[in-house]
Amino acid sequence: MFEPSFFTENLETCRPAIYRSGFKCVKCNKSYSSKNIYLDLTLIAGAKEYVEAQPSRTELFRSPLVSFLYERGWRQNFNLSGFPGPDEEFNMAQEYFKPAEGGTLVDVSCGSGLFSRKFAKSGTYSKVVALDFSENMLRQTYDFIKADDTILSSNLALVRADVSRLPFPSGSIDAVHAGAALHCWPSPSNAIAEINRVLRSGGVFVGTTFLRSTSSTPAILRPFDRRIAGSYNYLTEEEIEDLVKSCGFTNYTCKVQQAFIMFSAQKP
Repeated sequence: MFEPSFFTENLETCRPAIYRSGFKCVKCNKSYSSKNIYLDLTLIAGAKEYVEAQPSRTELFRSPLVSFLYERGWRQNFNLSGFPGPDEEFNMAQEYFKPAEGGTLVDVSCGSGLFSRKFAKSGTYSKVVALDFSENMLRQTYDFIKADDTILSSNLALVRADVSRLPFPSGSIDAVHAGAALHCWPSPSNAIAEINRVLRSGGVFVGTTFLRSTSSTPAILRPFDRRIAGSYNYLTEEEIEDLVKSCGFTNYTCKVQQAFIMFSAQKP
């Protein structure tokens, strides 16, 4: 765990230096090195021989091909399931994030940085962290950033980390965004509980995902939905609300369109 001033001081005064430096956990004394493009703050960062097997859905998004295609056709197909499109989703999220304006926003499971870049360019937040477990998604994010002069001077940092083990002190983050991510997490409950931990009191969590079934799905068919969901954690509206509330969030609200859901909640 890094001390509270870690992102505040480094992002505001010497952002480029982050990627040339090494860091040490103030609690366990473990050293973490920079990859020049992103900070690798995973637990096994620096391991030479040990490799952990990940669920197939996790490994899929670590693929260079999928990372390259994500904004070049893959993400556009979400519209078929009711996703309104990145621009509208961003505007919807910004409405929920009003209580966090001027603070630090972490875009977990950021993928190729589609929304991280939008949040950074908006100028709404003092700091934006694009966080993902996939090395190739972060490299793709970096490529997009390099091609956009309006982002190069923004306080946007790229971090590799596990959503179930976020490298931030408790209560240090103002907002967390998770776009089209929850269904990919190995343990949604662990991830949301961890998001709750790092958020400050009053901090906002906004997420989108695919629904397993909707209110229009006949009740007799709902038990079969989980069987055809494959390796993804597709949940129902009711399950998502129950999960978020059980992890300690309040003021839950959501918007649904076909199989698309955007939900928001606050840490008490």
